[in-house]
Amino acid sequence: MKFIEKISALAGKYFAVLVILAAVVAFLYPPAFLIFGGYITILLGVVMFGMGLTLKPVDFKLVFTKPILVIIGICAQYTIMPLVAFALAYLLRLPPELAAGLVLLGSVPGGTASNVMVYLARGNVALSVAMTSLSTMMAPIMTPLLIYLLAGQWLPVDPVAMFMSIIQVIIIPIILGFLIQKFFPVAVEKGVTVVPLISVAAILIIVAAVTAANAGNVVAAGFLVFIAVFLHNGFGLLLGYLVALMMGLGENERRAISIEIGMQNSGLGVALATAHFSPLAALPSVWGAIWHNISGPILATYWANKSIPENDEKIKKVM
Repeated sequence: MKFIEKISALAGKYFAVLVILAAVVAFLYPPAFLIFGGYITILLGVVMFGMGLTLKPVDFKLVFTKPILVIIGICAQYTIMPLVAFALAYLLRLPPELAAGLVLLGSVPGGTASNVMVYLARGNVALSVAMTSLSTMMAPIMTPLLIYLLAGQWLPVDPVAMFMSIIQVIIIPIILGFLIQKFFPVAVEKGVTVVPLISVAAILIIVAAVTAANAGNVVAAGFLVFIAVFLHNGFGLLLGYLVALMMGLGENERRAISIEIGMQNSGLGVALATAHFSPLAALPSVWGAIWHNISGPILATYWANKSIPENDEKIKKVM
C-alpha cells in the first residue's frame, strides 16, 4: 500500500507533465486511443466518485459561517469565466464549434486541483474547498443555463439533456462516494490514498481520447485554441483577484478566489462537449486540462514565496 501511495503522490506532483505526455502520445498514435472515446463520461464519473469519497460536511461549513464570502466567490465564478470566454470567442473569431467549446469551458465549475494550488499558494483553503463543492453542486443548473444563453447562437443547445448529463456524470457519483464514505469509513480510509492515482489515470485517458479524436484539428486550429485558453485562464486569475480586492477581502481570500476562478473542471467540459456537441468542441477543454495544470502551479509557487503583510485585513467584519 505504501508503494501505491508513493506512486499516487508522484502522479499528483507531476500531473501537468503526465497530461502533456498523454496528449503528445495520443496525437502521434491516435488509433491506439480512439477506443476510449466512448468511455469519457464513465471515466469522469469515476473522478467525481473519488471526489465524493473525500467530501465531508465540514467542506460546506464556510457556506453557513461566512456565506457572503462564498457568495462573492461563486458569483465571480459563474460570471467572469463565461463572459470572458464569450468575449474571446468573438474577438478571436473562433469557428462555431470552438466558440461553443470555449464558452462551455468557461461555464463549468471549478476543478478539484484548485484546492491543492490554493494550499500551496498559502491561500484560504476552506474557501477554495467550499467554492469547488458548491459550484459543482450548482453545475446542473448553472452550466446548461449559461451555455444556452451564451453559446446557443453557434450550436444548438439542449439544456435539459445537458442537465441530465451533469446529474448522471457529476452529482450521482459524488453522492454515491459520499454515502460510501459515510457508511464504510474504515474501508474508505484504508483505500482513499489510491483515489488520486485512479483520478489521474482517468483524466489522462480522457485527454488522450479527445486528442486522438482531434489529431487533425490540433494541427489546423491547435495554436488558436491554445491562445484562447491561455487568455481565458489569465483573465480569470487576474479578474478573480481584482474582484476579491475590490470587495475588501484579505490576501488569503484573494489568492483562493483567483485560483478557484481561473482553474476550471476541464474534464466535465470534455465530457459535455463530446456528448452534446462534437470532439472539436472538446478541444478547448483539452487545452484547459493541460494549461490550467501548468499555470496553477506556477502562480502557486510565486505566491508561496511572497509573504502576506501582517497588517493585511483578512476579512471585513461585515463578512
